[in-house]
Amino acid sequence: MSVHGPRSEPSHPRSRDAATILVLFAFSAAGSMISTLAPGSPPRVWPSIVLSAVACTALLRRRSHPRTVVALTTLCTLGEGALGYLLTPLLQGPLMVALYSLGLRTDRRTTRTGALAVAVLLPVTALLAEPVEHYGLLLTTVNPVAWVLLPAVLGSSVKLRRAYLAAVHARAEHAERTREEEARHRVAQERMRIARELHDVVAHHLALANAQAGTAAHLSRTHPDRAQEMLDNLAETTASALRELKAAVGLLRQDSDSDAALGPAPGLARLDDLTTAFAGAGLEVTVTTEGTTRPLAPGADLTAFRIVQEALTNVTKHARTGAARVRLVYSDDRLSLTVTDSGAAVRTASAPGRGFGLVGMRERAHSAGGTVDAGPRPEGGFEVRCTLPLSPPPTERSRST
Repeated sequence: MSVHGPRSEPSHPRSRDAATILVLFAFSAAGSMISTLAPGSPPRVWPSIVLSAVACTALLRRRSHPRTVVALTTLCTLGEGALGYLLTPLLQGPLMVALYSLGLRTDRRTTRTGALAVAVLLPVTALLAEPVEHYGLLLTTVNPVAWVLLPAVLGSSVKLRRAYLAAVHARAEHAERTREEEARHRVAQERMRIARELHDVVAHHLALANAQAGTAAHLSRTHPDRAQEMLDNLAETTASALRELKAAVGLLRQDSDSDAALGPAPGLARLDDLTTAFAGAGLEVTVTTEGTTRPLAPGADLTAFRIVQEALTNVTKHARTGAARVRLVYSDDRLSLTVTDSGAAVRTASAPGRGFGLVGMRERAHSAGGTVDAGPRPEGGFEVRCTLPLSPPPTERSRST
């Protein structure tokens, strides 16, 4: 949306101002001539020309001193009226320009006060200087008042319009900045989400591959017949890692590549495959389920799977044990999952500034409307506790609708 802001104050060079004033002075001089054509004893021309010249010259300061210029041009116009000149629009030209500048550059109260004062003084001066029957009541009183009020109202209107356009322009800029900030926020969130996916995929499969490779190396010396089975499991682990990396990196594809076939996001339905993979790396995982199994929202399902995956990966990397337990408890509106082990642990990854596993778990759970707590168990080992809502959080529901 393109919104034009208020026009900046034009930079009038002196030559343009001089040309404008000369034209205005010529019209004022022509207005003086009209009064000299009246019957009876018309006034001489030169006093009006002198007063018009002074009024036109004062307009050079109308931008910086609008009140002073209005006062000076009013005195010159009143002087012409007192000398018997008919106050025509031509003769009032300098005063009209001054009143327009007053309305454009001062507040409404100042403009209203100045315009009303001039509108009262002009007809009173004309009536005192020249009988009404000479020019008529309309030309003597109504005509001057109408011509001095018009430019003041016009100047105020232009000022209000400029203020309105300035407000519209400011609101448009604010809306544009808000959209840009929201876009940057969403990009940052998307980058964080993709970073979590890549971390979970790489950390999990590399930990499994490392454990399987170590086991295969050991079995090749002690039980060569079982080493081949472990190598087959290692090949499956690396192939699975490549598939999940392809799916995660596929999130970074451009729109033109959006039709590429990507696998579905993993969830708790693949928990058996996950435990089987860990079993191949030497970690026996026991899964128990309590309550009625209920489907989770896609985001919460992926979050639950990734938290279990990361917790078991940490057991493989840091715990001196060959067994872990996963407990799923379904309640009316929440899923509680617990991953525990009973091995003596060296949890260097949870130290400040070392690793992102626990931080990623908490961020994932928070984005799905849940919580994660982790820490050592009093009886030994380590425990990860997570609660997730069974229905989508308000933000996710609003997006889906």
